[in-house]
Amino acid sequence: MTRRLRRLWVTPAFLLVVGLSGGVAGAADKTRVDQATGRVERGAKQIGQGELGQGFKEFFVGIGLTIFEGAKFTGNTIGEFFKKTFDS
Repeated sequence: MTRRLRRLWVTPAFLLVVGLSGGVAGAADKTRVDQATGRVERGAKQIGQGELGQGFKEFFVGIGLTIFEGAKFTGNTIGEFFKKTFDS
């Protein structure tokens, strides 16, 4: 890749990363993500204490909820970023 072409890609990518990491990091409510993560932790502790059936159920339901709530949180955060940036 030539220097000119590389410079054309690096500059916008850098500005995008700086812009996304700047303003809205903690704007959305992430308590549901934290609750789902806590469910994974509780399930892992139950497995460690020998409660395999209930522990695995809690663990895997927690993983699913963490993925689901994390995706919603990320979408809301990105949506808030674009609303604040382009809603002048």
